[in-house]
Amino acid sequence: MTRPADPDRTVTTGGWRGTTLLQPGRLAFTGSAGATDAHAHAAVQVLVVTHGVVELTDPHQVRRPVQAAIIPTRVRHALHAGPGARATMLYLDPAGSAGRRLTAHLTGPYHDRLEQWAAAARALLPPAGLRAADPPGDPARDPATLVRGWSTPARGGHPALQHAVRMLPQLLHGPVRLTDLAGRAGISASRLGYLFNAELALPFPACLRWARLRRAIELAAAGAGLTQAVHGAGFADSSHLTRVTREMFGLPPSQLLTALPCIPP
Repeated sequence: MTRPADPDRTVTTGGWRGTTLLQPGRLAFTGSAGATDAHAHAAVQVLVVTHGVVELTDPHQVRRPVQAAIIPTRVRHALHAGPGARATMLYLDPAGSAGRRLTAHLTGPYHDRLEQWAAAARALLPPAGLRAADPPGDPARDPATLVRGWSTPARGGHPALQHAVRMLPQLLHGPVRLTDLAGRAGISASRLGYLFNAELALPFPACLRWARLRRAIELAAAGAGLTQAVHGAGFADSSHLTRVTREMFGLPPSQLLTALPCIPP
């Protein structure tokens, strides 16, 4: 069971200040928003602006303010928050039920366009999740309301892929090869690689990097230093962690691990 966020457990770095929760299948942030460099998540991101102006920039260099957006995996984008802007953000594991169901609605030739992200939010998020916080930035807001109704078990997942996804967190202390994971799942490496792309819209290497980054955040939340987080999550060195955090969040690890001190389950 996840402990409720402590309203006093807040941080500030690079314009980001808020409270976070690390829950099964999702990482949630609620608070003041800052800015990021262009990046692409290995998670499905749900963004709801609760106060002020937040602009997104898509890969086509379209930049405009949004009230809410659902951003698919592997699509580069940047975020720019105005003074006093506040937001709630969910980063959904691509293999989780909510992540898989939202991903199914974010495919097609225009999946990398900002207007599609905003349209998906209007169509898929519950009205309660889209209303502004009252008072603005209420830290007690429950981020899970944004995907309520999308967390029922997804159907049709290949059992070998499901087994591989369950096994992955147990192997992060060292190198993880697709061939080894496939052997544990009783399937060929080529077939398992295909399933990662076909069912999760994410290649295996990106899914592995997301799993390592999530572990590093968990370790930081438990009080580990940067070096401990690097090695505990199976990154080769601090440079490796830096590349992944910039790739997936548009922030260096010194800001990410400080800006997202999660309260673990």
